[in-house]
Amino acid sequence: MPGLKTGRVDGETVLAFLIFAGTYFVIAIGKLPGFQLDRAGAALLGASLMVGAGVLSLEEAYRAIDLDTITLLLGMMIVVANLRLSGFFRLVSDFVVARARHPLLLLTAIVMVSGLLSAFLVNDTICLVMAPLVLDLVRRLERDPVPYLMSIPMASNVGSTATITGNPQNMMIGSFSHIPYGAFAAALWPVALVGLVSTIFFIAIAHRREFLTRSPLPEITPPQTRYHGPLILKAAAVTAVMMILFFAGQPVAKVAIVGGAFLLLTRKVKSDKVYREIDWPLLLMFVGLFIVVAGLEKVVITPDLVEAVARLDLGASAILSTITAVLSNIVSNVPAVLVLKPFVASSGDPQKAWLVVAMASTLAGNFTLVGSVANLIVAQKAKAQGVDLGFWSYFRIGAPLTLATLCFGVWWL
Repeated sequence: MPGLKTGRVDGETVLAFLIFAGTYFVIAIGKLPGFQLDRAGAALLGASLMVGAGVLSLEEAYRAIDLDTITLLLGMMIVVANLRLSGFFRLVSDFVVARARHPLLLLTAIVMVSGLLSAFLVNDTICLVMAPLVLDLVRRLERDPVPYLMSIPMASNVGSTATITGNPQNMMIGSFSHIPYGAFAAALWPVALVGLVSTIFFIAIAHRREFLTRSPLPEITPPQTRYHGPLILKAAAVTAVMMILFFAGQPVAKVAIVGGAFLLLTRKVKSDKVYREIDWPLLLMFVGLFIVVAGLEKVVITPDLVEAVARLDLGASAILSTITAVLSNIVSNVPAVLVLKPFVASSGDPQKAWLVVAMASTLAGNFTLVGSVANLIVAQKAKAQGVDLGFWSYFRIGAPLTLATLCFGVWWL
């Protein structure tokens, strides 16, 4: 029955590709037209169809889920939730930003705080925290909020390039590649640093009247803010210990989940407050995407296809960066990394290739306003307060910033 088997396999291949394409289409546009299906729901539906259609067995679907990535992301979300609830982020921003007495110094402070925090904590969360703080500050200073708000996601994207815990796609890459935390950071921190300086430069040049001035900022009374001192100390201490263990070579997923679980042991903060801070839809989307891509790999991404793609010389940083950046702007960076996984794993130097993918998929998020979730978070927060960032006002800074940082990243790696 060889003919029947070939027909079955061909039909299965077409079905797997259609499920994959449909899932990624919804993820790319954010929502299924005419329905209330969002990205997380699309990933779950696609995963269910892969199993329901027989492309993957239930056991294969379970094995496709990278539990290290899910565990790391969940642990970091709990840690960041505790830092946020304690008032840690407001304390840091008030301390640093309040000492900037000139518009350019204020911009530099916002970029460096956003970038540094995003280098060790999840960048999307940093944007969620920083956007309302910065908007409130610049309004009290009576400055144009647009360039300051744009600097938050740009700096967060760039800063998060530096470490495995900077953003979700780096967490996946850390799990796939088994690159040690310290080695990852050593390879990419110069890219992040140059990127942060470049962010300040491009924003300042694009808004000369705002930043290239001799006029100082007016004195303002700092807002009365309540902090939870003991929780700040506890959360900051746990975070510091986690970072030390990361650099010491301990498994990042284990360290993150133990640290997060320890922070749930408190008399003051109810656990459900922490749970409400966790991005459950993002975790669900990850689970679904792992299964969807596994289905595609099983019947579509054959050894022959991998070999054919390898002829594109993915070992060349410029080529791999370009492919990654373009794909990241089409379907977003997390799905792009999953699609590239089998091709990167088969390259001549997988570790270097993974570093290139981490760099390019993250920096590509600055190209347009819809290039990353971090951008959309700040745009939505701003719009809710009557401030429109605007696609083209973002693009005229984000596009040259992305190209400049990608070129440096390719040269550096």
